[in-house]
Amino acid sequence: MDAGNDPQIEEVTFVKCTQIFGTEFLLNTIGYYIHQDPSPILIVNPSLVMAQTFSIDRLSPMIRDTYVLRDLVKDQEATKKSGNTILHKSFLGGHLTMAGANSPSSLASRPIRILMFDETDLYKNTKQGDPMGLARARTSEFWNRKIFNVSSPLDEGTSRIQKRYEASDQRKYWVPCPRCGAYQILEWSQVKWEKEPTQEYPVKVWYECKHCEAHLTERHKGKMIRYGEWRKGNPSVTNHAGFHINALYSQSKAWTVIVHEFWEAKSDPSTLKVWVNTILGEVWKEQESVIKVDKLALRRESYKGVPMGAFFLTAGVDVQDDRLECVVKGWGLSEESWFIEKKIFAGSPGSGSVWQFLYDYLTQAFDHESGVKLWIQGTCIDSSGHFTDATYRFCKAHADRRIIAIKGAGGYGKLFIGNQTRNNKHRALLQMLGVDAAKELIYDRLTIEEPGPGYMHFNADCTDEYFKQLTVEKPKIVYTKGFPARVWSKKDGARNEALDCEVYALAALKLCNANLKAIHKRLEAEIDRLEKDKKKTATEKQEEKRASTTTTVVKRKNWVNNF
Repeated sequence: MDAGNDPQIEEVTFVKCTQIFGTEFLLNTIGYYIHQDPSPILIVNPSLVMAQTFSIDRLSPMIRDTYVLRDLVKDQEATKKSGNTILHKSFLGGHLTMAGANSPSSLASRPIRILMFDETDLYKNTKQGDPMGLARARTSEFWNRKIFNVSSPLDEGTSRIQKRYEASDQRKYWVPCPRCGAYQILEWSQVKWEKEPTQEYPVKVWYECKHCEAHLTERHKGKMIRYGEWRKGNPSVTNHAGFHINALYSQSKAWTVIVHEFWEAKSDPSTLKVWVNTILGEVWKEQESVIKVDKLALRRESYKGVPMGAFFLTAGVDVQDDRLECVVKGWGLSEESWFIEKKIFAGSPGSGSVWQFLYDYLTQAFDHESGVKLWIQGTCIDSSGHFTDATYRFCKAHADRRIIAIKGAGGYGKLFIGNQTRNNKHRALLQMLGVDAAKELIYDRLTIEEPGPGYMHFNADCTDEYFKQLTVEKPKIVYTKGFPARVWSKKDGARNEALDCEVYALAALKLCNANLKAIHKRLEAEIDRLEKDKKKTATEKQEEKRASTTTTVVKRKNWVNNF
């Protein structure tokens, strides 16, 4: 906030973890300009919906509860003549507009002196280009403009906030050690802990000083922060102040809690990524080099059928011009998965016979290692090929078995499980998928090296060709209208049916929305029952049969007497 009032500073960038008062920084700055230096202000949120939420949940309460602002910004409900709406507030000498990065029209048509970007890494490019560029163009008429960028970072190479921070003077907060007095930045690498084998989480956590190796605990944090100071990492920049801070500085989040959250997230790259972005306030760096065919081939295991760890089956079906390819996956706790088998049904999908073969396969029972029978609970079938109508007809006819037509859509930032529609002549349910998000999740899980949450198992039936198809696509950075975007691509002619089938089987699991823990308990109970039946002697079974027959006879006599 001090940098925002510095006449030498034109732009302020704040790279942060979550819940570190980033939004409060923007609110306080808005309040200052309304009260002390009235100006035209624009704050850009990732979407118009988020802009409305910001206005209702954050801005309005601040204006209502701050007496010097209450009379300056009239509530739209207080008077019809105020001209104020949810997304536009007028005050003497200026106005405040809340816009969405997904709505180019809300960024245009007005000169702006104070420009604020909130959660910039959630912005998506529009047909008109980069929303930040569109909004920045509105400040060109002001010699004393101020631009504020606030966000938690996401991915390396495409992070907008990281790009702005690198263009700044790159300040970080240095704190003194209570023991030796040496200054340092609080970094995750210096957080240490001890964990007993019988304990689920570490119980003793401390911060180790880089200089004297002193064990610093929570009681030292307040004093360290009180006497800390911001230091520039790039002092040659004089008009752009950049700040970076992580959750280790937060006095509302203990180091022990941070370690526990890391302990829960570390086994799955998809959850670890969230932890890195939101706790450390750092960009996520993909480990692409880890995923190689020869390393995946070493994962082959000797299980047959459905192994003990798996208890929920789904299938993914890819439609080709001359065949249907189907992959069955077994799922366990925390979405640990097992490749069960792959089947190819030769024949044109334009004929009914190949679909009948697929149906017979999808409805058959699979043998579990425990002796119980399992059935496929959900199937996703690609409908974007040349046989869309045939796919729709098949899925519509067998919707009761959760056989769902899907259509994948590429593009960074799209949700894996998107919208549903029946807008087709067959009125079949069509599920939209953000396939880039699914591929990232699968690739992240392929980097997990130890069995556990998210780990992917493969049996001896998996060929090198299957692993090749599974890793054929690579994420890369391409520039669209001058702005970097992360896309997935493969070489021309390379086959990727295995990856597509894995994506569809994972989508089927998500769409089933199954309680895996409850299903696992029911399976364990069924296995126990089968084990008890096996241990019973022939005499015990004969006695149970005799007792059951006697009970039935008694019930019949009672029914006759009552009648």
